[in-house]
Amino acid sequence: MARYSGEQRRRAVELYERYEHSAADVIRELGYPGKGALLMWYREWLEERRTGVPSRRGERYARYTDEQKRAAVDHYLTHGRRLSRTMRRMGYPSHGVLAAWIDELAPGERVIRRGPVADGVRRMAVARLAAGGVTSRQVAAEVGVEASVVRNWKRQLLHEPVPEDDPVAPDKPGKRNDGAADPDASDLDGLIAERDRVRAELERIRREKREAEIELAILKGAVELVGKERGADPDNLTNREKTILVRTIGAGHGVPVGRLLARVGLARSTYYHQLNAMNRPDRDASLLGLVREAFENSGRRYGYKRVHLELRGMGIRVSAKRVMRLMTRHGLVPLLKRARRYSSYKGEIGGEAPDNLVNRDFHAEGPNRLWVTDLTEFRIPAGKVYLSPVIDCYDGMPVSWTIGTSPNAELANRMLRDACSALGDGEHPIIHSDRGCHYRWPGWIRICGEHKLTRSMSAKGCSPDNAAAEGFFGRLKQEFFHGRDFAGVTIKGFIERLDAYMTWYRDERIKLAFGTSIAKRRRELGLMA
Repeated sequence: MARYSGEQRRRAVELYERYEHSAADVIRELGYPGKGALLMWYREWLEERRTGVPSRRGERYARYTDEQKRAAVDHYLTHGRRLSRTMRRMGYPSHGVLAAWIDELAPGERVIRRGPVADGVRRMAVARLAAGGVTSRQVAAEVGVEASVVRNWKRQLLHEPVPEDDPVAPDKPGKRNDGAADPDASDLDGLIAERDRVRAELERIRREKREAEIELAILKGAVELVGKERGADPDNLTNREKTILVRTIGAGHGVPVGRLLARVGLARSTYYHQLNAMNRPDRDASLLGLVREAFENSGRRYGYKRVHLELRGMGIRVSAKRVMRLMTRHGLVPLLKRARRYSSYKGEIGGEAPDNLVNRDFHAEGPNRLWVTDLTEFRIPAGKVYLSPVIDCYDGMPVSWTIGTSPNAELANRMLRDACSALGDGEHPIIHSDRGCHYRWPGWIRICGEHKLTRSMSAKGCSPDNAAAEGFFGRLKQEFFHGRDFAGVTIKGFIERLDAYMTWYRDERIKLAFGTSIAKRRRELGLMA
């Protein structure tokens, strides 16, 4: 029999012609044949075109003709219907092939002869059929008899009536479908006892199967309730989860609640108490809308503590833990992402740097006594944007800030001039920074001298020495930048958004230590108009 058909060969040869006799391209596309076979096919194709005689290669052939098959089947049907007799007379084919020919050319005419089946095999077959899960055809195939024989065995052993629509009539007295004689009256009591034993065994199997199905449903339901994350324990359900599990399985499997309560370890009174609690109206429904509104108004930046303070400012008295549970349950989580570590230190630049006067103590007794500054970068699809703020360590207020597309000296100098314009008489704060070049160039030093600012710098490449500025940048990027999509936002649009956030941070953002915004607290203390 050919490995490849004529159609497959023609397709390979046509591609070989189209691809300028490149066998590698043909084999790569079709996955067949080998290079030698392809060249042989091509030569045969050229010969076929030259002579006009089609090649016989690739045509499938049969060992026996249709006439031989028909002759063997006719001999079987006219000579007693015995496979062995036909095989001896005709000299072909095998037992299985002849049976297949008969089923193909004369369906239903092949005689299936089998010997008697032992009583133990009959009882086992009936037990399997009565237990369920298999059909009479499947059991018959295992035993080696017809499906109707297995159904008759079941009726005989279990004394079942014959269905009206069953095409197979019950066995006549004294004869069985499997060729063995019926048992006499002396064996009737034994058969009845065997029937009762089979029925009892069947009932026991059904009960065990039912219990196993319930146990499996409980385990699956517990896993679905607790989830599959690390630390989830299906054996450690809350009473509410157990109640949901019992109610679901009871309704889905038709099991009484009383049978399930003991399995999950739940008292009957607790079950009905939880049912009543779940049927009561949700007391958090009205609060959820206010929580969601406060969260969205913050640009999805507030955690539960600030949302709680926002609600308290609106005159709503509610527990912070209740707010936390509501936000967690409904997915009201700020878009947080841990930023990568970054060090801006590029080596010593310029002359000798000022001493570190702050020494990581960023507390100030009043406004405009200690300022910190630094510069940070934002990368968006449209390009890079840089922010340079001055932060007052008294309360974390951004005194001034500048935003640009280049981290040059003008960005830092303009920020410092704007901050100094807000100083009152006699206010000469310490201005602390890292050792960046912006803070060591003549322009920066000149502005500090004009306003009598005291310069202070961190140690070489030591970001904790400027932790107040780094912490501000961390909050800024968590609430404004990380986890947000700025695709399609222009540089100008991003600068406007960043400037709006800085204004919101200063005037409206709730600071947990104060319970209100920085600007509002300063106005309450008379420090700001």
